[in-house]
Amino acid sequence: MVTITPPLRMLLVGFCLLTVGFVLPLLMVMQLIESTIFLNFFAFTATVAGSIVGLIGAATLVGLRR
Repeated sequence: MVTITPPLRMLLVGFCLLTVGFVLPLLMVMQLIESTIFLNFFAFTATVAGSIVGLIGAATLVGLRR
């Protein structure tokens, strides 16, 4: 059986990923954590994934409410 993630949960996950993608570079610029290639790549990936998941969640929510 295929379970579909509710749109509000997708929006929440997208928001959390976007927040992580914003906070990590901020902490690196403030030199509270060390800037490494892995952390930079992870922050970028979290930002892109959060944008995509949030956009899909919003589109699904609009589609369901129409």
